[in-house]
Amino acid sequence: MIATCACGQLTATTTADPIRTVACHCHACRTRTGSAFSLNTRFAADAVTTQGRSKSFTRTGDEGSQITYHFCPTCGVTVWYLNDHIPGVMIPGGALAPADLPTPALSVYDVRRPDWLTLSEMEVMD
Repeated sequence: MIATCACGQLTATTTADPIRTVACHCHACRTRTGSAFSLNTRFAADAVTTQGRSKSFTRTGDEGSQITYHFCPTCGVTVWYLNDHIPGVMIPGGALAPADLPTPALSVYDVRRPDWLTLSEMEVMD
C-alpha cells in the first residue's frame, strides 16, 4: 500500500498488512482531519519506508503519549505519525488509495462519537 499527500511529494509505502485499523473520535484527531473521526492504520515500523520532505508536529495525547505527525510542507497533508506508547507507524486512512482502505476493527474514544454517526459493529473503547 502507498500513502501519499495531496500534491504527491510525500509518500509512505508499506510492504505488510496492517496490524490494526482504528476509528478515533478524540478531539485532536477530529481537528487534524476536519471530520467527525479519523481512520488510522498501524503497520510494523520495519515494513514502512517514507520518501519526500516532511515537517513534523508533536503533541501530548489524552493519556500522556507523545504523538509526532509527519506532514507535507507543501500541501499540509499528514502521511504518517508515531506514538511513543504504541509500536509501529500509523498511516491515516485518508492518505491511502480508496481501494487499500482497511475496515476498522476498533472504535476509540467512542464516548465522544457524535450521536448521529453509526459505524458497523466493532470493538469499542471509551
